[in-house]
Amino acid sequence: MSGRAPGGALASNIEVTAATVQRGDIIQLGGQASRVSDLFQLPQGAKQLLFESGELLTIHARTRLAAIRVQRRR
Repeated sequence: MSGRAPGGALASNIEVTAATVQRGDIIQLGGQASRVSDLFQLPQGAKQLLFESGELLTIHARTRLAAIRVQRRR
């Protein structure tokens, strides 16, 4: 599903893994939506996600999460 976000941006529901997650992705965990502000590569394909709230989440290489990715239109 895709939709327009304010400012002419395009928002898409996607599935992300440690290999595909990006800064700016919005991931909902425990009913709380959090935006990824930074990523750190870990051994064996895992990644540690730093959210704008300061919380950290470590995901395994095979972890799959639902996310929203907002792409700015040019």
